Amino acid sequence: MSDDSSTTTAEAPGKKGTYSEEEIPNKLSELGLDNWYYEDKWIRRKYNTEGWPVTLMAVNMVGYLCEAAGHHADLAVTWGKLWVKLATHSAGGITDKDFTLARKIEDAILWRPEPDGPLDGPMGKFVFSK
Repeated sequence: MSDDSSTTTAEAPGKKGTYSEEEIPNKLSELGLDNWYYEDKWIRRKYNTEGWPVTLMAVNMVGYLCEAAGHHADLAVTWGKLWVKLATHSAGGITDKDFTLARKIEDAILWRPEPDGPLDGPMGKFVFSK
């Protein structure tokens, strides 16, 4: 991670605490965020859902997590799909805030009750992992 705000590379001058384009895929992999990718200065993920009601529930979940974290995602929504984009605008790049929030979103949106556990919600795939 680039911590020196005096960095003179064309990639990240003055971007203290940001990750370089080369570091981002490794960090995503390290965190198990295999379906997230870096493109156009954002880390991104597309979620496929069972349809409009589930997409809206997913949007609300992401919105809640973002609001609680004080770090906001850009979202795009259509029937059966939700796109999430994260970047730290104040730092001018991708920071630990983005990776941490991506991990929280991933965990929450793909969570299901354990088989034979005390929670017995429907075992269907509301949001598909890929």
